[in-house]
Amino acid sequence: MSAENNHQIDPLLRLLSNKARYTHRELADLLELSTEEVKSRIAELEQSGTILGYKTVIDPDLSGDTDVAAFIEVKLTPERGGGFNRLAMRIAKFDQVKSCHLTSGGFDLILLVEGSDLREVAKFVSEKLSTINGVLSSSTHFRLKTYKQNGFLFEAEESEGRLSVAP
Repeated sequence: MSAENNHQIDPLLRLLSNKARYTHRELADLLELSTEEVKSRIAELEQSGTILGYKTVIDPDLSGDTDVAAFIEVKLTPERGGGFNRLAMRIAKFDQVKSCHLTSGGFDLILLVEGSDLREVAKFVSEKLSTINGVLSSSTHFRLKTYKQNGFLFEAEESEGRLSVAP
């Protein structure tokens, strides 16, 4: 089942995107396939580049991670014959850039950048990002707290019971 053919994500990909730690047996049971069929399909998806990798979502507060993250909006001058692609790929290759997306609206790219502290993120912006020909401007917003990432909530929901009333 190809995403191009029916505009829906492959059920195997949907399951893996929600929980990458399913065993082949669990996936086979859920999809009503044999374990060998699941292994083969996963291998094909990895080899074709459809599955780029697997990543664990970690709560930085509980893990002791003290890195600083910033969302950086970037305004670019599109290049003749290439639009934003060459510049976006150049920016995306920096180690500090954890994600890079072309967006609509007032800015062209939104980046997620991580560093060990505020100075490291500032240095990236001033010495690397802003010096690239074609980068017109940027706006940096530091992450203060994460509530949800990749479908995972970081805190248990609080009960929505009524507040007690004092006389």
